[in-house]
Amino acid sequence: MKSIKKLTQKFATDYINYHYTYFKHDIKQIVQASRETAKKYKCSPSDVFFFIIDDEPIKKLCTHSYGFHTSGGREVKQTFRNNYYE
Repeated sequence: MKSIKKLTQKFATDYINYHYTYFKHDIKQIVQASRETAKKYKCSPSDVFFFIIDDEPIKKLCTHSYGFHTSGGREVKQTFRNNYYE
């Protein structure tokens, strides 16, 4: 996972444009939802961002087991989804 100090809209835009050719979601909402979700689960917004975008595990929260999402991982993803669509 890439180490960043602060999740910004510019970083998220650059990262997504570099790694993916087409992205239809609102970057501002993704960054905001990542920050709100991270605050709830006491982890970094960049961890949540990479979990949602690249499906990288958040080790602190045990989001994956044998390559599949645990109930905790599904809960983080649902919380992110709720924060994104608010």
